[in-house]
Amino acid sequence: MPPRAIQVPPNSDLLLGAVCTDKSTPGTTRWKMTADERFANPAGTMQGGMLCAFIDTAMGAAAVTFVTGRKVRIANAELKVSFLAPVAQGADLTCDAAVVSGGGRVAFVEASVTGSDGALIARASSTYLFTDRS
Repeated sequence: MPPRAIQVPPNSDLLLGAVCTDKSTPGTTRWKMTADERFANPAGTMQGGMLCAFIDTAMGAAAVTFVTGRKVRIANAELKVSFLAPVAQGADLTCDAAVVSGGGRVAFVEASVTGSDGALIARASSTYLFTDRS
C-alpha cells in the first residue's frame, strides 16, 4: 500500500480551531485556540483530553520544525501533562512549545499553555520519534 499523503492542516487542528501563529524559529512554535463549548466537561470547563490534544499539536509541530532539511513523520512516544488551572468556556489559549533536546531520531519537547491574562494553565513534556518519509 502506498504511503498516505499528509493532510495540512490535519483534521484534529480543524476540529480544535488550533492555529499556528509562529514557527519562525526551528524547534519552537506558538499556537492559539479558543476553548469552544463543545470541549466542555460536565463541570463546564474544558475537558483535559481536548487541552492535551492542543498541547500535542503544538509540541508535534515544534518537533517537525526542529528537523531541518528532512521530510519526517513523527510519533509521540510518551506525553505528560500537568493541569494547573481550569479553562472556562470561551477562554483564549496560547501554547508555546520548544524542543529542549534532540537529534536525528528523537526530540524532547516541553510546552506551556497560558490564558489571555497570561496565567499558566498547563505544562507538558513529550518525546517524539522521527522516521524519514519520501
